[in-house]
Amino acid sequence: MIRLFLVALTISLFVFSCTTLGFKKSVYDYSEMDRPTRLAHYRAEKFLNSCIEDGDPVKLLRYTRIDSLIIDYNINHIDIYLNRFLAHIPFREDNTSQIYDELQYILGRRFASYSVSLYSSIFPIEELIPNYFRKDLATVDRSRNALTVVKPMPVVRRISKAWLPEKGLYNRNIALWHSHGWYYEQKLDRWEWQRARLFQTVEDIGPMAFTTPYLIPMLENAGANVHVPRERDIQTNEIVVDNDSIVNGTGQYTEASSLWQTGQETGFSPGHGPYVAGENPFKLGSYRQIQSDRNGQTNIQWIPEIPESGKYAVYVSYFSADSNISDAHYSVYHTGGKTDFLVNQKIGGSTWIYLGNYKFKKGLHADSGKVMLSNKSEENGRYVTADAVRFGGGMGDVERGGTTSGRPRYVEAARYYLQYAGMPDTLVYSFSNEHSDYRDDYQSRGEWVNYLMGDPYGPNKKRDAMGLGIPIDLSLAFHTDAGISPNDTVIGTLSIYSTWDADSALTFPDEVSRLANRDFADIMQTQIVDDIRKKYDPVWNRRGLWDRQYSEAFRPNTPAALLELLSHQNFLDVKFASDPRFRFDVSRAIYKAMLRFIAERNSEEYIVQPLAVDHLRAEFTNDQQVTLHWKPREDPLEPTAQADKYVVYTRIEDNEFDNGILVNQPEYIVNNLQPRVIYGFRITAVNAGGESFPSEVISVCRADSGITALIINGFDRISGPAAINSGDFKGFADFIDMGVPDGYDIGYTGRQFNFNSHSPWTDDDAPGFGASYGDM
Repeated sequence: MIRLFLVALTISLFVFSCTTLGFKKSVYDYSEMDRPTRLAHYRAEKFLNSCIEDGDPVKLLRYTRIDSLIIDYNINHIDIYLNRFLAHIPFREDNTSQIYDELQYILGRRFASYSVSLYSSIFPIEELIPNYFRKDLATVDRSRNALTVVKPMPVVRRISKAWLPEKGLYNRNIALWHSHGWYYEQKLDRWEWQRARLFQTVEDIGPMAFTTPYLIPMLENAGANVHVPRERDIQTNEIVVDNDSIVNGTGQYTEASSLWQTGQETGFSPGHGPYVAGENPFKLGSYRQIQSDRNGQTNIQWIPEIPESGKYAVYVSYFSADSNISDAHYSVYHTGGKTDFLVNQKIGGSTWIYLGNYKFKKGLHADSGKVMLSNKSEENGRYVTADAVRFGGGMGDVERGGTTSGRPRYVEAARYYLQYAGMPDTLVYSFSNEHSDYRDDYQSRGEWVNYLMGDPYGPNKKRDAMGLGIPIDLSLAFHTDAGISPNDTVIGTLSIYSTWDADSALTFPDEVSRLANRDFADIMQTQIVDDIRKKYDPVWNRRGLWDRQYSEAFRPNTPAALLELLSHQNFLDVKFASDPRFRFDVSRAIYKAMLRFIAERNSEEYIVQPLAVDHLRAEFTNDQQVTLHWKPREDPLEPTAQADKYVVYTRIEDNEFDNGILVNQPEYIVNNLQPRVIYGFRITAVNAGGESFPSEVISVCRADSGITALIINGFDRISGPAAINSGDFKGFADFIDMGVPDGYDIGYTGRQFNFNSHSPWTDDDAPGFGASYGDM
């Protein structure tokens, strides 16, 4: 009777514990268990209760519960399987050891001689520790490291750069994108945002205010090639110069000799636009080719007639094949001179390849506004191919429902850019038989990553598709998650990964463990939260590490994560996100996480690029000479970010900056200055990890008057807009202070007009509190 009473008490305590903690009631059949198993169950639940209520030794979600418990009496071992919510916390060697110590203690003397393994779903918790955070090298899981393979030369090498980052991200390829985008909703027969306009932004372009001005340049400054499935250039003008025709204006296409021939495959042509469903502009035209020559005897020039002076992204295209050269020599002529590139034409063909953003003058200027391709190569006798060259981002030109978007291409969803960029529809961006652009869009981004790589990592419908042959090291989907807090607290940062692929496999096609996804998600979330807590909010909320089959997390056949940085629906979160300084620091945290993850996977050392220099000043030492002085900046968050050398960039009048001069010390003497000419200078710091962002511009001019002038920079801030938090009246007050953007605020949609914090959300057209105009 006593034994029956104890068993009944144990079961009742267990059920009571589950009920009070909000668990599902146990569905275990205790009649099938022996006494030790029932006892182990009870004590394991006691351990969970301690972790959930008291956070001892770690704080667990209240939804965490035991799925099963198995005792092996032959080897004195207990396996305790918990559900997926256990894995939401970041595991480290220290807290894992504490968890096992505490669990062993609670199991008591009865199981003192038993070893224990604690699982979340199918993974022992010690396997959830990222390799990067393991101090004991003997425990490093090599199955999730990158395979040692010979990589092709980078798609693009900028040979005019004065500095090569040997311990950065050189010859690494990163794919990333910023959220959703303007799209066609078939059910409503209209173009619209995929999210509501709230607090003067919308998620469809809000993350772009992080990626385009900050994160992408940081990665490129570290040496990476960055690939984006949405247009990155905010220039609404576009000119395409092609051997078949010139689009959106006039210009000149010239071949320096008659030796160029038409290739046997298809190439780009604008067609008759706009592009309808299934129409691929890289299947509508032709391309040109010639054999390479060490002396470079001929070239092609693409000269656009620029409709308006300004900055334009430059994209090139070509047909790629194994018989092509890996060092095709392109030169971009702009108002700052000439910038030279080597492009690997063995990979990356039949799409747009980004070379950079340059300033061009209005009109037709063969000396300062063109792209030239030579057949010069160290690989003599192979093939150089040439197709269209594009200047500027342009306007959307994919037709849906009988209309185009009416918006700049950079605000459109990835699905439309990928069509314009030559991706195959059935493998990359069209899965719904034209019934749901919304679904096709979020599915397209991961499949685009796979098509960039190709066999055996190709799109999940056809993994042996040849693709573009670009070995993508890492993929990131950048979002701002929904959620509202009523207590003036931030929602915080969520990181999502998937240990299962589209076929429910736990490995990538090369058999590398998909736990690499968790490693990246954890490293990134840790870096972001740590940096924000140190600089902005000491209690910034670290949300979970979710192992979920979100499309952008499970589809890529390379390490990938989906970042929900903060909540675009929560006012306090957006107060942080509206500050350009916050955007820079968060972007730097993501860059550092990518750098650390890739270095760890490849067993390489890394160094973080320096911060921009400051205390910049210039003084004339004689009529034709000026001396520049500056100071490097320490990074309190990163000890490796020390400046080794510097690059001085010069511009004349309002032209583009030149390619820079490398100097060893924080000063530089400029000679032969001409009178009445305005010279502008900016400085970057460099080290083995890469190049910093540029300093502010300092300008000098020698006038004829003989008057000496001291010019002091009175500009002392960048900031978000003014905010009001007065009872139920909350929001951004542009009418008081619009803030000071860092250049362009490309995430801004228009002023907030609903300040009532109790105003409910009805739908995305009437989102209530925080609703904002879309006129900008």
